[in-house]
Formats: sequence, C-alpha cells, structure tokens
Amino acid sequence: MHYPKARQTLMSLAVASACAAAAVPAMAQDAPVKAAEATDVQSVVVTGLRQSLISSMNLKRNSDGIVDGIVAEDIGKFPDTNLAESLQRISGVSIDRSIGEGSKITVRGVGPDFNLVLLNGRQMPTSNLGDLNGRAFDFANLASEAISQIQVYKTSRAENATGGIGATVNVMTAKPFDRPGMHASIGAKAVYDTSNDNLPSDVQASRSLTPEVSGLYSNTFANNTIGVALTGSYQERNLGYNTAAVSNGWKGPYAGNTGPLIGAGNQVTNAPGATDLYSLPQNLNYNFNGVKRQRTNAQLTLQYKPVDSLVTTLDYTYSENKIQTKRNDISAWFNFGPSASSWTKGSPTSPTSWTEFVSGSDIAMGAADFATKTQNKSLGFNAVWKATNTLRFELDTHHSTAESGADSPFGSSNTLGTASFSRGTTTVDFSKDFPVLSIQGADFVKAGQQVTGSVFTNSYMKGEVDQTQVKGAWKVLEASELKFGGSFNKVENRSAFSNQQRDTWGGATSPADYPSSVWHPNSIGQYFDQINGSANPNLFNQFYTFNFAQVRQIAATASGLPALYMPKSTFDNDARTQEKSKSAFVQFNTDWDTKFPIRTAIGVRYEKTDVISTALVPAATAISWVSQNEFPITFGAPTFTTLGGSYHNVLPSFDSDIELTPTQKLRFSAGETIGRPRYDQIQGGQTLNSLVRTDGGTGSQGNPALKPVKSKNLDLSYEWYYGKQNFFSVGYFKKDLENYAGQSQIDATPFNLHTPVGGALWNEALSAGKCLASDTTCIRNYIFTNHPTAPGVTAPGVNGNVNGTIVGQPSDPVANFRITSFSNQKKASLSGVELNLQHMFGDSGFGVSTNYTYVHSGLRYDNNKVGEQFALVGLSNSSNVVGIYEDKKFTARVAYNWRGEFLSSTFDGSGPNPQYVEAYGQVDISLGYNYNDKLSFQIEGINVGNSIQRVHSRTQNQLESVTQAGPRYMVGARYKF
Repeated sequence: MHYPKARQTLMSLAVASACAAAAVPAMAQDAPVKAAEATDVQSVVVTGLRQSLISSMNLKRNSDGIVDGIVAEDIGKFPDTNLAESLQRISGVSIDRSIGEGSKITVRGVGPDFNLVLLNGRQMPTSNLGDLNGRAFDFANLASEAISQIQVYKTSRAENATGGIGATVNVMTAKPFDRPGMHASIGAKAVYDTSNDNLPSDVQASRSLTPEVSGLYSNTFANNTIGVALTGSYQERNLGYNTAAVSNGWKGPYAGNTGPLIGAGNQVTNAPGATDLYSLPQNLNYNFNGVKRQRTNAQLTLQYKPVDSLVTTLDYTYSENKIQTKRNDISAWFNFGPSASSWTKGSPTSPTSWTEFVSGSDIAMGAADFATKTQNKSLGFNAVWKATNTLRFELDTHHSTAESGADSPFGSSNTLGTASFSRGTTTVDFSKDFPVLSIQGADFVKAGQQVTGSVFTNSYMKGEVDQTQVKGAWKVLEASELKFGGSFNKVENRSAFSNQQRDTWGGATSPADYPSSVWHPNSIGQYFDQINGSANPNLFNQFYTFNFAQVRQIAATASGLPALYMPKSTFDNDARTQEKSKSAFVQFNTDWDTKFPIRTAIGVRYEKTDVISTALVPAATAISWVSQNEFPITFGAPTFTTLGGSYHNVLPSFDSDIELTPTQKLRFSAGETIGRPRYDQIQGGQTLNSLVRTDGGTGSQGNPALKPVKSKNLDLSYEWYYGKQNFFSVGYFKKDLENYAGQSQIDATPFNLHTPVGGALWNEALSAGKCLASDTTCIRNYIFTNHPTAPGVTAPGVNGNVNGTIVGQPSDPVANFRITSFSNQKKASLSGVELNLQHMFGDSGFGVSTNYTYVHSGLRYDNNKVGEQFALVGLSNSSNVVGIYEDKKFTARVAYNWRGEFLSSTFDGSGPNPQYVEAYGQVDISLGYNYNDKLSFQIEGINVGNSIQRVHSRTQNQLESVTQAGPRYMVGARYKF
C-alpha cells in the first residue's frame, strides 16, 4: 500500500531506520519460498477495452518496481480467450504455442521454467505430459472468464515469492468484495476452427463447429459483510495441424573429410570442405494430426467480513483439460548407404538434396490414437486483519494439485507402425521451406501393408503445493512502511511412465492378415498448401491412412500377443521429488519529500530449501539386434534409489522511483532472484533409453544437489504519462546469471550390457569381404545364413532378412552409453531494451498500443562447433501492435504479435544439435457490438493470416519441422443481468 507523500526529516528517517533494523532478527524464523502479495493499486471500475488499457497503464504507473499488467474490460470479460495470448501483448513477454494456442511464456529472454506463476498470490503446481519434468505453467489449462487482471512483476522485491527470474506472474480472479452488489452474466460462443477441415478423414473430427459457454454470478449480502462468487465455463475445440519433419533429428555433425558421406559409391555435388561441418537426415516424416479439446473451469469464492477490520476469503478453483489426439503419418528412414547429394556452401553445410540408393526398403505409415487429461485443484483460505490504523496482518494458506495422465485405454501416447517393403531410390529436396520426398518403385500391391513395430506409452505427472504465508505491514511515521513476513512451502512432484514397445519394425505380422479395405488411399500435398515447395511435382504424393483401433485389433489377434498392443498398467520409471522451503523477508518502504519526490523500497529475503528425490528405474539385462539399425534393451525388475540435497540464499532487493514531474517518472531497481532446477535435472536414478544404435546407447540421470540459478538484476526505466490515456516508456534491463545446470554427456557402461556390434559374428561377416560396416542388413543376413543356431541367434521367420533377433553374448563387447547429467557449471548474462507506447486519439474512439523488446546475450549457440553446448534458449526480440476503435456501440481490435527467431533447444532427436524456431507473426481480430446495456455480441478471428511455424537446425535448409494449422473464428453473445 502507498501512503500520501509527507515531509521526511532526517530525524524521522533515523527513527524509521532503527525500527527496520530492530525488526530484522525478529523475522529470522522458519518460513519458505513462494509467497507473493499483490501490489496494492487503486480500485478501478472498467467498462470497455479502452478503459482496460487505461487501467493497465495506471497499474504500471502506481506500482513499486517495474510492473506491467492486463485488466479485464468488465467482470467476466478478459480481453483474450487465452491468458498466454493476453500476456504476449506485454513488452518482454513471448509465448510458446501448442495446438495453435499460447501455453508457456518466456520473459525478457528467460525461458518458461524460470518464470513463476501465482494464482491470487499463491504458487501453483505444474503438470504437463508434453514436458514431463518441467516447471513451466501451462496457461492453456485456465480459461479467462474468471480472471480480473494479470500482474507481471519484472523486478525483484523481498516481499515477492522466488522462482521467477524473468518475471513473477500473478493471475487474479474476481472476488465479490471487489465489486459489491449483484453482478451476473452468461455468454456463449460458436467456434469454427478451419484447421479441422484440412485433415484426412481417419483423424478428422466429425464437426469443425464447437461450443463455448460461460457464466458468472457475484453478490454481497448483509450490508456487504458476506459475499459469494461463482464462475464456470465449458469449451470445446476441434482442430488439426500437419507437420513435415526430420523427426528423429540430424546425424552428425561430421567434418567434411569424415563420416558417412565419405565412401565408395557416393555422388556428391559441391562437397563439404575437409573442415566444413555437415549433417545427414535420419528420416523424413509427414504427419497429420486431429485434436479434440474440452476445457472445464470453475471457481467458488466465499468472503466474510465479521468486523470492518477483518476480511476472510475461502476459495476453491477447479480446471480440467481433456485432449484426444489421432495421427496418421508416412516416413522414410535412411541407413546412410550409397548416396547422391548436393550441398550448400560454407560451414556448416546442409544438403539441398539427399538421395539414397535402396531397394525393397520400407515405406513406413503409422497411426496414433491417445488421450490425456489434466486436472488442477486449489483450496485456499485468506484472512486480512487491520489490527490498528498503522498495523496490518495477513494469513494465507492453500493446498493445490495438478495431475495429468492417460484418458484412453490406449495410453497417453502411442504409435502403431505399418509398412510396405517396396521403397526404391529415395530423395528429399530441402531447397524450399517444405521438404519434398520422392520415392521410386513403390508397389503397394506386390508388397502389401502390414503392422510392424508398436509403442504404447503410459505417462503420469502430479504436482502438489502446500503453502502457508504470514505477512505484516506496519506504518512507521507518516510516509514509511515496514513489511515483514515468512512462509513455508512443501512442493512435491511425481513423474512416471512406462513403454510397451514391440520392436518388430521389420514385420510383426503378414500382409495377408489385413483386408485391403482397412487401408484408405490419400494424397500428401493438399495438406501443406500454405508452405512454399509443397506443389513440387516430384512429391511422392500417395499414402494410406487407417483407423488405429481397427488395425490394432487385427494385429493383436494375428500376432497372438494381444497384451503387447496395450499400454502397461504399471510404471517402469517413477521419479518423486520433494522440496521443503522456509523463507522470511523484511522490506522497508519510504517516501522522500525532496525537490523531486522519491519513493524507495529496500529489503532482503532469506530462503532455505531441502530436496529429497527418489526414483524407480528399470534394470537393463540384455541388448537384442532386431532390425537394420535398432538394438532394443531388455529390462528386468525396477528398483528405487534416493538422493538428497539442500541450499539456502540471501536475496537483497532495492526499488526506487523519482517523480521528475507530475507526469514523468524515472525508476531504478536492483536485486537478486533465483530459479529452481527442472525436476528431471534433480531426479534420482539413472534411466537408459530403450533403443540402442550401432554406435551405442543413451540415458540420463539427475542431480538433487543442484543449486538454483541465481540472477543479479538491474533495471532502469523512464515513463512519461502525457495524458489521461497516453504514455510512453523506455526501459533497460540486465541480468547476470550463474549456476545454470549444464547438460553434458559422459561415457559409461551401465549394467555391463553386451552388444552384437563388434562381436565375433559381426567381425566374421566383415572379414568375409561381402559386407560393409555400414550395411547392417548384409551383416544380419550373413549371421542368419551361416550361424542360425549360434547362442543368442533366433533365425528369421517368414519375412526373410528382417525379423530375426541377435542377442549380445558375454564374449561380445560391452555397449557404451552416453549418459546425460547435470551440474552447476554455467554462467550467462543478458540485457535488453523495452519500448512502450499507448496513445488514444482524443475522443475519436481510435487508439494504438505498441511495444518492442530487444534482448541480447553474448552467449549464443555456435553452429560450427561439435558436441554439447550451453546457450540461452528462448532468447528473442518481440513486438506488438494493437489498434482499437471504441464507441458506445462498437468495439474493434486488430492485434499483430511478432516474435523473432530463437533457440528452443540444444538437443534434437539425434543428439547435441540446435533447434531454432524461425520468426513468427500472427494477426488476431475482434469486433464487439453492444445491442444495449445488457446484451452484446462478439466476432473474433485468431491467426487470420494462416501463419505457419518452421524450425531448423544449423542452417536454414537443415529442417527440423514445418507446421501448417489454420485460422480460428468465433461468434458469441453475452448477457449481463
């Protein structure tokens, strides 16, 4: 809270400082990590989009430190249907998209794991099967109807919770005492997602038009001493997206005079120089995805004020997000035999065209059908007691959970592979945005489709937070305030999964087992018509889709092994982490009545965290060679291991603002913040990935003793409020970060697993002179022909050279594994500039809000370097332009959001290779009409320009993925009672 400016004498300042110093030891009690008290700002009643922008401006103007936010247009009417898409309108905030919606945020170049999300000042648990061990909050789980405002704290303050290096985001819900009296509304929308129309029928939802309904009721009784608010919403969405990808990453990089490109029979145009780096595609995949989403949100808030000095609040929040996904795909896998290729100039270089000379290889066509469900539940109690005119206390406690798991009998994800073994010479043209696959000799009649391998995954994640916060504020003299408090947190995370994998990719059944009617002919190019290059006449423009459930049942019956075509009911990997944190803070705020009035806040926060991490991991027992380049591990009974760690931090902070004139402010902030490691970085146990290749296997292990990333922050800003509705600001920020967990690989031989690669039978096949080391099919055939009864050899079945197994024997070499682990070894720094302008053109009804953020770090990924690297992910420039028009009847908004290219990962599906998300811009529009004071209508369009998303690796031609979705349109009405 802020008190009116008063003259601050040296004597009064000395007294206040003494009081603050005396209070410090008194607060050195137990209490923990994540307690945030919202900055008190003036109460504003908002009635429209224009007033929403003004209220957001006033939030920024009246806050201590650098705070941005978004305020609802009206009760139950937030500006965007998705909270992340609202947040991207704020300078410095960029979003990651999933299924065409905003899901996670990056702030000032700091990635999603290091931004803390609070709900009404409370730390929220996270649960996301797409990122099984991360800390990033998924905003797609929360509907916007119950949200009154979002506050984004960009500077550190002792009173705020820790965990947000980029920002701490406080999502605030509507409460009955905020607006006394009765308020109620109901709204309905029809959503038309055009992306559902651009899908094969086997994955397409039956309708593209889906409903959304929401309602809100808030009232106060008994002379405004009792309040109740109830909000609820239900939303359906049917959508689709189509992706072309090198889905298993790029093999390499290699120096130009080494690797698979160097060999007899290779025809190379513009060959890489001896020291130039090059990489080869592991595969090329086109996949077509149909998604159904149902989201349910509800909140009940009860408030009671028995006396004027005491306000109590009890609230319960519930959300459920259910997603069903169906996929069909077609892919070609490369084995790096004789080839022809052409290359870009320079280093690193990548192929503009890659051809492999093969015969009778597989044209793989797969399908998936799975579903997931995420539930968030939060029960909280808050009491604010104004003991005297100068002393105020607050107690807040809550228990919150986030839980995600499978919502289908087929598991949380799956793949059912089929193939026609008729692929001849295969080429991929990488010269355009769209990679063009060409295949010679395909014959689906002579080589009918059959089920090959399959994977059924059962994943589970649960986050749980128990948090109690106690705070106080003591008004010292006329213009000073001492804030103090403490908190205790217990955060638990559990992530578990199991795979039921049948590695019979060379053929699990026979083509005769499947009626021809189960395969549905289709073409490829039509689903990528917005991507440059998809109209290439050389495209292999045919494939077959199929119904996953139908073909799965046939395969289960034909194989006689139905249990292998369902997910496991138990978990093979189960990681459980508990963090207990205690914290205490003291913060002294004071106003200085000088020539230029100054407000300062100086504070310190102490935190101590203990970590216990337990993991169940399967014990590996053997390696089997089952197809050309796949060596799956056989696992035995799993075992639990437990590790621990602890750390503590003292985090100072200082905020000040100088009122240069009644309309101009200069701000300065400095402080330290921390961001906790990801759960996969601190989980116990060592996990081996199930597939081994000819060059060895991979795995991972955590380190519970990791310390959090610590950031030393500096912020400067100038703000000019040159009108009731207008402002301009420019800010500079700098962050020096240390204790980043470096991801490095170590060589190990866990479980002393023996591999056939390099064993006696392998070496005999090579010494016979008929096989090259790269021709694994030839080596397998030699062993099956000459040693069909040798130990570990199971002779091939009806499909000849592709479905026998060879198990590593004690005399064979021990397999090497590259184990990924973590340690505090990395440092980084970043800096940037934010520009904001909001201008309303008098009483014309027109206005514009725009911002630009520039972020820079000297720590960039070196594309010409081999091996693991540390670089900041998520670092990108961004900008927004929002134009509005509003009068008594109409409201119109056109918003353009742009995010520059950024590094999203330093590992792809193959190993230490970068993934860059290319620059992306999106246009959204909305139009509202107020029929009268109670009834209004809305039209909205999302991604109306049908933008595509593309990801590449070391060069632009080195495609990782390119995705086409489509625009989404909504028509709705809202009635206020």
